[in-house]
Amino acid sequence: MSTFSQPAPGVLEFLRKRRSHPSITMSEPGPDEDQVRDLLTIAARVPDHGKLAPWRFVLFRTAQGEAVGRRLAAILEERQGPLDDDQRQKELTRFTRAPLVIGVVSMAALHPKIPVWEQQLSAGAVCMNLVTAASAAGFASQWLTEWYSFDKEAAQFLGARDDEQFAGFVHVGTPTQAPVERPRPDLADLVSEWSEDT
Repeated sequence: MSTFSQPAPGVLEFLRKRRSHPSITMSEPGPDEDQVRDLLTIAARVPDHGKLAPWRFVLFRTAQGEAVGRRLAAILEERQGPLDDDQRQKELTRFTRAPLVIGVVSMAALHPKIPVWEQQLSAGAVCMNLVTAASAAGFASQWLTEWYSFDKEAAQFLGARDDEQFAGFVHVGTPTQAPVERPRPDLADLVSEWSEDT
């Protein structure tokens, strides 16, 4: 085995057990500024064909969450009509549940050599790296999209520019309870060996 590639059993064990926490179970404190910088640095270490860095970050703090929620509720009412009390409360609190929400914006665009799909996959890898890094740092984390990722007016209010879209919003905070494990796919249903007859 190459001296440049050594087993990391602790890391593998962590990855086997990594689990998202629902954002509604998060509390203060969130990461401090140095930790945020570290998490974003790790998040950006992803496959990136052409070194385009076709993604960027938008940070949302708890203090801004109420204003964000009011606007999201208003946009949704424009789309669906009056919200009932439960739905209104859900919209108002979307960005106040975790101390920090990190929006990952996909900047994928037509390129003469790198397909848009590869650029979008790179943004997805950023989200997954961010979730994993936050968990490894001892925080609870959850990667969400929700309707406002795909609604042009809402996405632009949240910071997406023309021809950009959110790959997701990663909520980061302190866990208040252990995450619940969920069923995982059976590899037997997912893995096949290629052959010319396949």
